[in-house]
Amino acid sequence: MTEPVPVPAREYAVPVRGGRLAVTHWPGRGEAADVPGEAPVPDEAPGPGDVPVLALHGITANGHAFTALAEALSPRLPLHAPDLRGRAHSAALPGPYGLAAHVEDVLGLLRHLGRERAVLVGHSMGAFVAALAAARHPERFPHVVLVDGGLGFPPPDGTDIDALLDAVIGPAMRRLRMTFPDRAAYRAFFRSHPAFTAHWGPHVQAYVDRDLVGDPPALRSSCVLDAVRADGADVLRGPEVLAAVHRPGVRATLLWAERGLLDEPQGLYDETRLAAAGPDPGRVAAHRLPDTNHYSTVLTPAAVAAVADAVHRAHVEVCQGYTGGRTSVDR
Repeated sequence: MTEPVPVPAREYAVPVRGGRLAVTHWPGRGEAADVPGEAPVPDEAPGPGDVPVLALHGITANGHAFTALAEALSPRLPLHAPDLRGRAHSAALPGPYGLAAHVEDVLGLLRHLGRERAVLVGHSMGAFVAALAAARHPERFPHVVLVDGGLGFPPPDGTDIDALLDAVIGPAMRRLRMTFPDRAAYRAFFRSHPAFTAHWGPHVQAYVDRDLVGDPPALRSSCVLDAVRADGADVLRGPEVLAAVHRPGVRATLLWAERGLLDEPQGLYDETRLAAAGPDPGRVAAHRLPDTNHYSTVLTPAAVAAVADAVHRAHVEVCQGYTGGRTSVDR
C-alpha cells in the first residue's frame, strides 16, 4: 500500500427529515458521477465509485474523525462522512434522535448519491449504527466494518444512562456541559485527554475545531445533549441495536482496540468478552488492533492502515456481489 497523501475534502448537504445533513466528501478518481451540490469532478472511469464508502463517527464526534482514513484509502475509493444528526454541522437537525434516525439519514445519503449499495465503516457508536443499518437493510449494506464498536453488552436494568455514559466516555461526555473562553482552551482540553495526548496533530485539531460553536468567552461543543442521551441509551440497552450484529444477514469485520477510552489497559473488548458475546465467526471476523486505544484506532498510521485494508476487502466483496465480477481497486 502506498503512503497516505493529503486528499482535498469537499462539503455538501443532503435533505433529510427536518433539514439538511452535512457531509464531508473525499473524492475518489473512479467515481462514476458527481455528487449533487458539488462542483463537477473529472471522471476517469465507472466502477468502484458505484459502491461508495460511508463513514459513521462516534457519539460526540463528527465526520472529520475520518480524515486519516480518507488519506489511507485507495484514491479510487470515495469516502463520505456525515456529521450525524445532533453533531457539528448537522447539530440543527431535530429529534427524535436515536440510532434508527441515523440509519434513515444514511439511507437518505445513499439515495442522494444515487447508489444502491455502500460499504459502511463505523467507529464506536457509528459501528452500532452500521450494524443496525446492515441488519435492517442487508441488501444495501452487505459488509460493514466495525471499529471498536457494534457489539454490545447490556447493563443491568435500572442503570442511569447519564451516569453510565459519564463512566464510559468520561471527558467526552463532561465537556458537553462546559464552556470555554477561546479556541485554544478547547484544544487544550482535548490535548490533555489521555487517549489523544500522544496523537495530537493537524487532523485531530481540525476534528476538534469542527465541534466548537458559540462565541467567546462561552464557546461550547456542538453536540446536542438530548441526541447523545438518546443514542447512548440505544447503544447501551436498545434491544434491536444490541441484537443487530447477531442477525443472520449481517456480515462484518470487527476491529477492536487493545486499550480503552482513556488509554487504560482494559479496552471495550478482549478475547474473553468476545467469546462471551458470541458473534458468529462465520459472519463476523474479529481482529485486534495492537497498541491502540479506542480513539487512536482512526488516528495512528498502523491502525488506520488496518482499517483501510478491511474497508478495501469489504469493498471488493460488495462489488463482486454487485457486478458478478472483480472490482479494479488500485491498492
